[in-house]
Amino acid sequence: MISTKSKNKRINLLKNDSIYSSLTLQNKDYLAALSSKYNYSYQELRQLMIISADFSMWKEKSISECISEIEQSLGPKADKRAVLIDVKREWNSLKSAKIKYEYNGDQIKSRPKPRKVTLSDSKNEVFGMCPVASEKTVCCNLMTIDAVQGCSLGCSYCSIQTFYTDGKISVDKNLAEKLAKIPLDPNKKYHIGSGQSSDSLAIGNREGVLDAQLNFARNNPNIILEFKTKSNNIDYLLRSNVPDNVFVSWSLNPQLFIDNEEHGTASFDERVSSARALSDKGILVGFHFHPIVYYEGYESDYATIIQKVVSLFDPLEVAMVSMGTLTFIKPAIKKLRSTGLSSKVLQIPMADAVGKSSYTKEIKKEIFGHVLNQFSSWHDSVFFYLCMEERSNWESVFGQSYIDNSEFEDALFSSVSSKMYSLESV
Repeated sequence: MISTKSKNKRINLLKNDSIYSSLTLQNKDYLAALSSKYNYSYQELRQLMIISADFSMWKEKSISECISEIEQSLGPKADKRAVLIDVKREWNSLKSAKIKYEYNGDQIKSRPKPRKVTLSDSKNEVFGMCPVASEKTVCCNLMTIDAVQGCSLGCSYCSIQTFYTDGKISVDKNLAEKLAKIPLDPNKKYHIGSGQSSDSLAIGNREGVLDAQLNFARNNPNIILEFKTKSNNIDYLLRSNVPDNVFVSWSLNPQLFIDNEEHGTASFDERVSSARALSDKGILVGFHFHPIVYYEGYESDYATIIQKVVSLFDPLEVAMVSMGTLTFIKPAIKKLRSTGLSSKVLQIPMADAVGKSSYTKEIKKEIFGHVLNQFSSWHDSVFFYLCMEERSNWESVFGQSYIDNSEFEDALFSSVSSKMYSLESV
């Protein structure tokens, strides 16, 4: 017989897990009751803890309701093994089905807590390779500027929260000086982005963060500098002399997804209106359909927003269109479960994606193919690519892939830079 002390020890071990702290008191008490009733091992209890956290995040029935139904269905056969198997079956069934999002209507949307913007005097480098660059995927060899660290927006799936956990937004005090000292080869072409450690435009030009980057682009004509954003904070760029080698890109998703998962961001209409305003000023724009999400109705929702994009922009005004989807590293998955937020981004059939977790290749082929097909009129005049995807996924979507990352890098740079100096003809 397992002693009460041993059972309590298992629960106490769970209490050291950050996921446990996100559970409601009712769910914590229920896990303790399960431990006593079925003598589950620590690892089994941890599985049940994760399932409990996921059910809460996904706004599904509670684990106690789920197991109660299972026990009634099993009757006398309801032993520890049978119950655990059926709970996991219910959990996996939810993950294998398309996500169901509810329309929020005119309800007040959830917003992230305000973050304090601080100046940093650290000696950290601000220039480096894209943090998700990998030789195992077809990668554009993007270089990045960490002008700002931490984000004021609240996208539930964002990996930035995994790296910057102090609740602050940090602006490098010596940004302009550090940018001036970057040893760029004048004979090499560089695609550089500033939206990897924070949204590029969310805080505007506070502490001169945009001025420093615009001057950097102005002083280095052999680069193309990309500001990536989900905001509509474009006023400073509209008032500024933006160099020809700078372009601005927006992450786009249907409003249903924005309402449920991209808290504190601009609406879809605000994003494309901002892109239209900058394009009218002669600034090249781009669009990242990333993450594309597999939910009920995604086909018609993405078709609708793409139709609007195609109707608003001439392809000569568009630098590129990228496609990507939900991809997680293990620490990000645990961090998400530990937040206690309502989110369905982990409700997907996780498959290995070169060391990360993402959709299966079959689902990726479907969703990427669907989005690409909606842009059929742009295929010959806009650069399309997949972000962080394996060669086999490129081949299934485009029918071909690049020989290596250098070829991809050169093709992207050539396509984008050729449009930067031809906007006046639009």
